[in-house]
Amino acid sequence: MVRSYILCATPRSGSTLLCDLLAATGRAGAPDSFFMRDVAPEWARAWGLPDGDGADDLAWRRAFLSAVLAAGRGGTDVFGLRLMHENLADVAAFLAPLHPGVAGDAALIAAAFGPVLYLHLSRRDKLAQAVSRVRAEQTGLWHIAPDGTELERLSPPQPPVYDHARIARELAALDQADAAWNDWFAEQGIAPLRLAYEDLAADPAGTLARVCRALDLPPPDPATVRPGTARLADATSQEWMQRFRAEAGDACR
Repeated sequence: MVRSYILCATPRSGSTLLCDLLAATGRAGAPDSFFMRDVAPEWARAWGLPDGDGADDLAWRRAFLSAVLAAGRGGTDVFGLRLMHENLADVAAFLAPLHPGVAGDAALIAAAFGPVLYLHLSRRDKLAQAVSRVRAEQTGLWHIAPDGTELERLSPPQPPVYDHARIARELAALDQADAAWNDWFAEQGIAPLRLAYEDLAADPAGTLARVCRALDLPPPDPATVRPGTARLADATSQEWMQRFRAEAGDACR
C-alpha cells in the first residue's frame, strides 16, 4: 500500500494551496519543501540537528532524513513531500550516500520513502503563472489568506512594475520545468497522477478527493474543505497578460 507521495510542481502552480489542504485532512501527512537548498539548513536548525557540514556525514544525513519523515507525516501514517524540479538533483545527491547500492532517482526515492505516489501539479495558463511569479518576486508578497491577511512575505513591500523581458524569461523557465518533469517521469517509468491548478482553484474539494482516493484514504466532506490561501491575481495581472500578448504577437498565441 502506498503511504508516501511527492507533489511534483513548479512555482506558482498552487502547490501551497494543495499542501495545506492535504495537511488539513489530518490523514494525508504534512507535505512541505524539505529539500530546498536554501531552506534545508533552516529545517535542520528547527529540528535541533547539530551544525556542521552534513555533505559527507552519513549520521547527519540519517538524522535529517528521519526528521524529514517525521515532519512530512505530521503525526499521520502518510508521508508527503513537495518538490520543485530544480531540487530533484539535490534529493538524489542527498540520498545516494545513504543507499550506495541503489541506482536511479526513483529507486533512491523508493529506498528512502517506500512506494511513492507521484502527483504532477501543473498550470495550463503558463503566462498567468509567469505573471504571478514576477509579481510575487517584485512585491515580496507570495501568499495571502482568504481574508486578505498576509501569510508569506519574503521582502519589504514594493510596487509591481511591468517587465516584458522578465515575464518572457519566467514563461520560458516554467515551460522548461514542466517539460523536464515530464521527461523525468518518462525516463523513470512513472505514471503520475496529473493535477491542474485551474481545477484545484475551481474545485479544491474535488482535487483533494482525487488525491485521497489515490492514497486509499477517505476524502473529507466537501463542506469542510476550506482553502487557507486566496488568489493574488487582480486587474493588474490581467492588464499585464493582455499587454504581453499584444507585444509578443504570434509568439504568444
